[in-house]
Parts: sequence; C-alpha cells; structure tokens
Amino acid sequence: MRRRQRRRLLLKSFRTLGADKVMLVYIIWFFAAAVPIWLLEPHIKTYADSLWFCFASATSIGYGDISATTVMGRIITVILSVYSIAVIAIFTAVIVGFFMDIAKAKANESAQQFTDDLEHLHELSKEDLENLSKRVKNFLKKGE
Repeated sequence: MRRRQRRRLLLKSFRTLGADKVMLVYIIWFFAAAVPIWLLEPHIKTYADSLWFCFASATSIGYGDISATTVMGRIITVILSVYSIAVIAIFTAVIVGFFMDIAKAKANESAQQFTDDLEHLHELSKEDLENLSKRVKNFLKKGE
C-alpha cells in the first residue's frame, strides 16, 4: 500500500468516526477554557500561563507549579481533563482502526493475487508455480 493511499485511509478513518470534528472542538475548547481560567484564577497572571496550566491538566502531567484554586477553575479543569482523556481514547481507536484497515487491505491484495494466479495456472512458468507452491505451504503452516 502506497503512502498516499495510507494517508487517504487515515483521513477517511478520522472522518468516518467523526474524530476530525471531535479534535476540532477539542482544540477550540482547550483555548477557550484557558480564558476563564486566566480571568478567574488569582495567581494566573497571563493567558500563556493559563495555556500552560491547561496543557499540564489535559496531559495529566500536573506539574503543580500552577493550580486551580477557585471552584469554577476546578470545574473547568475537570471538564478539560475528562475531555482530554476521551480525545486520546478516540485518537487511539482511530489509529488502531487504521492499522486494521491496512492489514485487511494487504490480506485482500494477497488473496486477490493468489486467486489470480490460480485462475491463470496454465500460464505460469515453472518458477512461478514453485513460488505459488511455497506460498500455499506457508499459508497452511500458519493455519496449523
């Protein structure tokens, strides 16, 4: 499978599962959540510090150099953290699905080639017949 085909398959997986929309909404939420954190938390002085706090919370790193002290700040942090966990799970599922699709495509391609060889058995050279025989033997060994 070519690189371009893999890229298309990955994008298709993202779109099919709606992960592209989830990621977009997540990015918007991430930057938007930093605004009330910045405005509500007394010890967060800049938007950049608020983004750093959101990053540390979203990735579950939680360095502790900045923490939420207000009730609203903590609620926003919890929502951001839970949403981040969900996005990571969705992203992981898309990637696993992508690799499963690649494996299926390779298996289908191999099966198609095998079927094509069997349909044109009378046209194969001796060397091609030997290769086909080896493939059948390998297939049978894997099935045992």
